[in-house]
Amino acid sequence: MTAIVSPPRVGAMDSLADLPKRTARRRRGELFPAEPANWKIAVTVVAIVVGIVLAWELLADVGVVNVFFWSKPSMIWRSFMTNITKGSMIADIRFTFTSTILGFVIGVLGGAMVGLSFWWSRFYARVAEPLLIALEAMPKLALAPMIVLALGIGLSSKVAMATAIVIIIQILNAHTAVRHVDRDEQTLLYSLGASRWQVFAKVVVPATLPHIIASFRVAIGLALTGAIVGEYVGSQNGLGKMIQLAASTFDISLIWVGVFTLAVMAFLLYVVVGVIERVLIRLIRG
Repeated sequence: MTAIVSPPRVGAMDSLADLPKRTARRRRGELFPAEPANWKIAVTVVAIVVGIVLAWELLADVGVVNVFFWSKPSMIWRSFMTNITKGSMIADIRFTFTSTILGFVIGVLGGAMVGLSFWWSRFYARVAEPLLIALEAMPKLALAPMIVLALGIGLSSKVAMATAIVIIIQILNAHTAVRHVDRDEQTLLYSLGASRWQVFAKVVVPATLPHIIASFRVAIGLALTGAIVGEYVGSQNGLGKMIQLAASTFDISLIWVGVFTLAVMAFLLYVVVGVIERVLIRLIRG
């Protein structure tokens, strides 16, 4: 009796070169799906947003959504145009934007320098690490009243709040990057007669910069959060202050104006910082 031998199965790791061309293309598409086109992503996102806005307006018109508690897109748009025309909202946007950018820059640069300094002394790094972890675990909202009391209700306290949130994250990121610098490369330079400063400048800094830069998009969001928290605690300007005042007067439409403005600002900052990240990393890697 002749044994029946089944044909060999093609597994996920089989060579695509051994398959017919059409089958190979199909398998390649299954194993490595192509990135969707940017225009498709943009159209889908716009369609989702438009759909939500239209559904919200329609449900509010028929009474399903309580306008007193949730407002509706047409009322939010009128509130936005009114506040933009008066000019006060532009000043609030400028105030929040300024404190966010300053807190981001100071926090990123300060955190990177402190984190890189840990390379010089293991004792210093081991002593500072638990303190940094404790500061990171501490709710930053608890620090906001003290910062505002110490620095006042002006721009400086908002910058300090944004910096306080960003700098700890950046220190820990830089410290982690420093710990993973190639020791063999450092040893090689020492054996060739390089000084500690030369090893730091030629090996440690170039190796850690990509990791530090890669956290920029997270840091800009944290900086915006810190600025808004500072405005909530005490401020005369800013989008956070505008939302707080709107809540105290039950102006739901103005609250949504502030929330949507913050969302747009966060998105634009994220995109710009993402472009800066890619450019800097490309320059570093040559």
